[in-house]
Amino acid sequence: MQGTGPAVCLGDDIDTDVIIAGRYLRTKDRSVWAEHAFEDLDPTLAPRIRGAVIVAGRNMGCGSSREQAVVALREAGVVAVVAESFARIFFRNAVNVGLPVIEAAVSCTDGARIAFDLDNGWVEVDGVRYPVCPLSEKMVAILRAGGLAPYWRSSR
Repeated sequence: MQGTGPAVCLGDDIDTDVIIAGRYLRTKDRSVWAEHAFEDLDPTLAPRIRGAVIVAGRNMGCGSSREQAVVALREAGVVAVVAESFARIFFRNAVNVGLPVIEAAVSCTDGARIAFDLDNGWVEVDGVRYPVCPLSEKMVAILRAGGLAPYWRSSR
């Protein structure tokens, strides 16, 4: 599985409340979640993440275990999330909804060109290649299918 996009760089400890604030969870309208992604961190961020790769530091997705956080990112058009480390529930929720998560410590600036190849285990930032923590074959298959539900439907 491969992908590319411009980087949107964030810091450490980006929690799920920052990704999608609790006040938007009264609706099940995913487009509302996408529209308001990262609103409390930076109100201009949601439109900039369409087609982008989010690059974060340590502990990406910490906080509550709300699946809506990864759904908001996927619905907003995020290509993948690269981080030095992830909260485990966020990581698994991302795989389950088909949002590629890549564990790697990379240096970047906003707008840097990111490319990744999960099958061969690398992420590249402006031509500099970094190794990634490999995903299991099953996780890559789930991501390739578009998430856990499509994976199970296709394997029946």
